[in-house]
Amino acid sequence: MDARAAVITNPILRGFNPDPSIVRVGDDYFIATSTFEWFPGVQIHHSRDLVHWRLVARPLNRASQLDMRGDPDSCGVWAPCLTHADGLFHLIYTDVKRYGRTTTAGASGASLRDFHNYLVTSPRVDGEWSDPVYLNSSGFDPSLFHDDDGRKYLVNMLWDHRPGQNRFGGIVLQEYSPTKRTLVGERRNIFTGTAIGFTEAPHLYKRLGWYYLLTAEGGTGWGHAVTMARSRTLLGPYELHPDTYILSARHRPDLALQRAGHADLVETQSGETYMVYLCGRPLGNRGRCTLGRETAIQPMTWGADGWLRTIDGGGVPHVEVPAPRGLPVEPHDVAPARDDFDSERLPIDFQWLRSPAPDDLFSLRARKGHLRLYGRETIGSLFTQALVARRQQAHCFSAATRVEFDPQHFQQMAGLVCYYNSTKFHYLYLSRDETGIHLRVMSAVPDSVSADAFTPPVPIATKERRKGVPAEGGAPVDLRVEVDFERLRFAYRPAGEAWAWLPQQFDASILSDEATAPGLPNFTGAFVGMACQDLAGTGYAADFDWFEYRERPYVVDVSDLELL
Repeated sequence: MDARAAVITNPILRGFNPDPSIVRVGDDYFIATSTFEWFPGVQIHHSRDLVHWRLVARPLNRASQLDMRGDPDSCGVWAPCLTHADGLFHLIYTDVKRYGRTTTAGASGASLRDFHNYLVTSPRVDGEWSDPVYLNSSGFDPSLFHDDDGRKYLVNMLWDHRPGQNRFGGIVLQEYSPTKRTLVGERRNIFTGTAIGFTEAPHLYKRLGWYYLLTAEGGTGWGHAVTMARSRTLLGPYELHPDTYILSARHRPDLALQRAGHADLVETQSGETYMVYLCGRPLGNRGRCTLGRETAIQPMTWGADGWLRTIDGGGVPHVEVPAPRGLPVEPHDVAPARDDFDSERLPIDFQWLRSPAPDDLFSLRARKGHLRLYGRETIGSLFTQALVARRQQAHCFSAATRVEFDPQHFQQMAGLVCYYNSTKFHYLYLSRDETGIHLRVMSAVPDSVSADAFTPPVPIATKERRKGVPAEGGAPVDLRVEVDFERLRFAYRPAGEAWAWLPQQFDASILSDEATAPGLPNFTGAFVGMACQDLAGTGYAADFDWFEYRERPYVVDVSDLELL
């Protein structure tokens, strides 16, 4: 049946999926998005109808390509660019090693940043990608442009650390030589941006004799916008779009999709132009974006004046937009809510933090049907942290896991965590002190007088260890979290018993970009998953039997939910 979808519902990539770069190869569409400190690096989704998308690859999956141990929160992999030419996919990415803190009022610290830009290639998106070619370190958001004469050019924003200068110094261009595998020739600044400022995220296109430069401006918060300029020659000068920016929600707090910017263009088989862009879905009345920065798509039209605009001319993002003409609908199977860890490969929805050495952190082979996490450094560690989690992709959801853990002392912990970064999380964990095994919640709350908080310990009755359970095992305990917008509640039960709810209600809105001290980078999104620590350094492990994640409508009283 050659049916077609009439409508695309945004965002198409829900939850933390920012900085989209799109490419069409034949009848296949691919979008690459940023992963920051989460490993493996870069998410690539696939579609054939622009409506239904499926995660198919994370190409940066070994130490020779990416090692983020020590990278600060919200650093690591920024703004990948995915293109296709000469029979190869080309993926450009930045690995940010130092953020710098003086782009935000009230922040302190040097404005120096360290970011390194690389290129990897592969004939297949889901194949093995090459080791990286180092390109430069002059700025971030690099993008590769393949001109119609066969030459290739790298564009990226230019970082200017000097006092009194605009940190976002413009968009620089330099030729890339595939044979020499290096940049060649002179670096040229082709666009210094507009009064909106924060000029970044460049992409170049060529159409009807014009070079078009698409950029993001206004910062990645409420002022975000997509700007366009064009020139008859590659090096400019570039004239600005008559509307300045072609998509933004900066003056429309009433819209469901906010923070619209950081865009890329693709042309369908029938010649329609679509633009993917970054957006956020805040809690009511421009509240915090607990789902992080997501990816949306919108049809665009080229006017008689040669400029690109939204099809309604309004220049704002929409939740529902027309689907392309003539593309057959190809929905994907929905993944089961529960994973029993029966495979020796981690389910694709899950990631871990920073390390290219997953065998040091977890195993799916050590105990069949379980995910074993080896206790490593603290939950705030920027180096070796045993935390495996998946994205929160809806404002209301239920998640749970079963853990077997028999800690020997208070420095050993394991449990269920709702995590944004090392300074923002709610962690329901098992541990042991002088009175025995207990549960408690550790919270890192960046906008509170007390940055870390602990609930009183809840004693957990231990049972005799079952035959066949490893020495580090304990009686199974189920841990559960229920999130409804900014409300977060935890519950627990020894396996086979009734759920017991912790009396405290926690603030889920801290798991957002907006909850922060001034000047810190906050570009990711909320995750929910499993964690294990052994601060004594003995690698004491916890076994997780299953993990479940279900999106659902809002409920007034979560204790009424008959789930799990």
